[in-house]
Amino acid sequence: MILIALGSNLFGTYGSPEGVLVAVKQELAAREIVIEQSSGVWITSPVPVSDQPWYRNAVISVRVSMSPMALLKILQDIERKFGRIRGEKNAPRILDMDIIAYDDEVYEYENLVIPHPRMHERAFVLYPLQEIVPDWFHPVLKCSVQDLIKKLPLDQVVELMSLEGI
Repeated sequence: MILIALGSNLFGTYGSPEGVLVAVKQELAAREIVIEQSSGVWITSPVPVSDQPWYRNAVISVRVSMSPMALLKILQDIERKFGRIRGEKNAPRILDMDIIAYDDEVYEYENLVIPHPRMHERAFVLYPLQEIVPDWFHPVLKCSVQDLIKKLPLDQVVELMSLEGI
């Protein structure tokens, strides 16, 4: 199972952050990335806490016939197409897409680590992940998604906006 986290907290060409997430679904399909499952949209506080707009987040499971590096390249191309400008760390963004897991394998490349090295610290990843794969188990930390949620910092606010997947 290949899992991708999606997030947006800025308006762009595709409209609101929710509109961005919906448009991403169409863009992925155009690039032969099949979405098998999609969480609802979650409203989440920025991490670390700041005064920037709150995020809209989701997690999707996809089916692809490509390597993790090839998938990363496509995701980064889509982010650029949507107007993402990489600059300051943790800055607001029109679109952020991260590969969270890739068939429960462990990968360490120069610019890609799977499972995502900070996913276990992020409510905006774990809550949507739990929604679509409640029995997911972190292959490195050897913890269930429910156990990881219990360990989250209390300053991360997360609320389900819509049960309807993106």
